[in-house]
Amino acid sequence: MAADKIERLTQEKDRLYKGGGEQRIVKQHEKGKLSARERLALMFDGDTFQEMNLFMKHRCTHFGLGNKEFPGEGVVTGSGLVDGRPVYAASQDFTVAGGAVGEATAKKICDVQDQALKTGDPFVFINDSGGARIQEGVDSLAGYGEIFYRNIQLSGVVPQICIIAGPCAGGAVYSPALTDFVIQVQGIGQMFITGPKVIEQVTGEKVTPEDLGGAQSHARFSGVTHFVAQTEDEAFAICKKLLSFLPSNNTDDPPFIDEQHDDVVGPNTSLNTIVPDNPREAYDMHQVIQGVVDRADFLEVQRDFAPNIITGFGRIEGSTVGVIANNPMFKAGVLDIDSSCKASKFIRFCNAFNIPLLTFVDVPGFLPGVQQEYGGIIRHGAKMLFAYGAATVPKITVVTRKAYGGAYLAMCAKSMGADRVASWPSGEIAVMGAEGAVNVLYRKEIEEAENPAEMRQAMIDDYTKTFANPYVAAGRGMVDDIIEPADTRLYVAQALEILKSKRENRPQKKHGLIPL
Repeated sequence: MAADKIERLTQEKDRLYKGGGEQRIVKQHEKGKLSARERLALMFDGDTFQEMNLFMKHRCTHFGLGNKEFPGEGVVTGSGLVDGRPVYAASQDFTVAGGAVGEATAKKICDVQDQALKTGDPFVFINDSGGARIQEGVDSLAGYGEIFYRNIQLSGVVPQICIIAGPCAGGAVYSPALTDFVIQVQGIGQMFITGPKVIEQVTGEKVTPEDLGGAQSHARFSGVTHFVAQTEDEAFAICKKLLSFLPSNNTDDPPFIDEQHDDVVGPNTSLNTIVPDNPREAYDMHQVIQGVVDRADFLEVQRDFAPNIITGFGRIEGSTVGVIANNPMFKAGVLDIDSSCKASKFIRFCNAFNIPLLTFVDVPGFLPGVQQEYGGIIRHGAKMLFAYGAATVPKITVVTRKAYGGAYLAMCAKSMGADRVASWPSGEIAVMGAEGAVNVLYRKEIEEAENPAEMRQAMIDDYTKTFANPYVAAGRGMVDDIIEPADTRLYVAQALEILKSKRENRPQKKHGLIPL
């Protein structure tokens, strides 16, 4: 082959690799942002990334674009290895026309999405874009539609992770919302349907871009963001750790860490002292989780959103488990609208990707209140019942203290399909707490007593002694075993080993109708 042809190829690639040029890359760095290619270098194992469609060009001739080139069409796409496992990625390049998405840009993204579906490998989308390429009009909008459609096709087939490392506005935000996990970088990543200027014009409200769509806003209030990273390096570290817990697709089992399978599974006596004797006293459920999972390694999902329930990934003897747990440190661990939605989505993700569910229960009930009722707590609470009831992966439930009423059922009771239910001796499984039950059952007797306060307390003590324990439920077969807290890890490990071969057939149907 003639040397000049190879030289031309080298020159073309060198030019395109620079995206919008060195000056714009410098500006990107001045904003505290990495370039599209620097981001991919952070994520993929060295020299494993294979780029696709580098030479793609738009075909728009409107508004002076006929002779204008956008190197790489504002996005770098391809595949490589992350910790030795194949992953597909699209990284938007803000140095090229602000990363605006045109028809060809969308085609590049759709191509890697299609490839991920074909080979059964995760898809990571790194967002840093000013939105649709206005000059291309409806072609740009149609491109976004093609991306969204593929997000939906990939859903439940391969894991999808979105990293927000720049602006993401307008219709563009729906691709992140359609993925499984969103990682947002503090200070530089922002998401909103309508920006601050439009909001001020329409409603008169004044708000900064960061307050409106920054990482803390979405992590704490909207629940759109699952992980907040302080830097881009941290964002990609979170992404890689998250992938380490997940299978490549819905036909695979989650990754198995062989060396952790050999860890000693023995009593952990520290668990015996976590639950206070006073039933009104709070404790941190994170300590329980860390005392059960391998090496206390727990990756919490949506830590800042609805903290009264905990969701996240850990391992038991080297195998991934999805953990759901009430947290008495916040709102006494009650279920409300936000916690129900948070847990339901997580449960359904785990079920789609063959990840067993480990549930720790200390729930006094659903949160009462006019706003909760008006907000649809019935509908949202039913999501948890649906999610657990529809899940066919191994389901293990451990009651640590309170398990009251419908919230007890919503936390994967035996009657909701739990394969194993164990309770600590501190478990209280009942329709409601002792005080509420006595008020309902003995209201008239207490009112007519010579000393109502004394009689009420006596009845509370009697109800507590009779029902505020796990033995009645165990006697009805609703609890498989009452275990010493120290033995929880051993109990869970043995149950998971047996349940690996679990098979559960459900009625054939197109899909169930979760109460959205």
